[in-house]
Amino acid sequence: MSGSRNAALGLAEGPDAAGPAVRGEPSGRGSRGAARRNKGRPGRFGIVIPAIGVAVVLVAIVTIVTYVMSPNGSGGASMATALSGLTHSKQLAMLEQERQEMVVMDAAANTLTSAASPTKVNPSAVMAAAQATSSADSSSGSSTGTSVVQVAVPNPGTAEQIGYKMLPSFGFNQTTQWSCLEQLWTRESGWRWDARNPDGAYGIPQAFPGSKMASAGSDWETDPATQIKWGLEYITSTYGTPCSAWDEEQSAGSY
Repeated sequence: MSGSRNAALGLAEGPDAAGPAVRGEPSGRGSRGAARRNKGRPGRFGIVIPAIGVAVVLVAIVTIVTYVMSPNGSGGASMATALSGLTHSKQLAMLEQERQEMVVMDAAANTLTSAASPTKVNPSAVMAAAQATSSADSSSGSSTGTSVVQVAVPNPGTAEQIGYKMLPSFGFNQTTQWSCLEQLWTRESGWRWDARNPDGAYGIPQAFPGSKMASAGSDWETDPATQIKWGLEYITSTYGTPCSAWDEEQSAGSY
């Protein structure tokens, strides 16, 4: 009986002794919870592998661009060669176009007759003529600062004609000195032998006083030739040349 009782107690106590195991959560249920937790998290390899791939692509792009743009790289040299070839090709095209235009212009010029050709001035001839005129002025003692206006040869029988013909006898060049003398006495007296100034100057050269011209002839009051002779003697002794006297006339208002 006691044995049976003990066995019965043993059976009764068995569950109590294994109480924690009976009350604990079954092992199958814990495994399913852990599986659900692991399923909700992405794996490490799912993030790392795509990141590595993107990094490799970026590194490759940077390397290619750097190589192409590098001055020492063959890619950069190829681009420079291509650009240079493009520029040279444009220049060659422009030169070829200009050459063709010149060919057309030459062909058109060859069709013109000699009568239609414009007269051209030789610059060397112009300079030589100017130097020759300057040398003539220097040899006759003219002033280089004179503004000379060329005038025509005077009409025969006039006082101007007398003065024009008398210039060489005083060593003056008619080509270079006549215009100065003509302008000088045109301003002073208008080449009138009876021109009289209120201050006492008289005659074509406006001698002051007029009686000074008596040294050239007793007819100084009425003869243009006598007055012109005296006037040229005065210019020679005082100014050297008619152009120098004309310089003084322009700057001071008288000579």
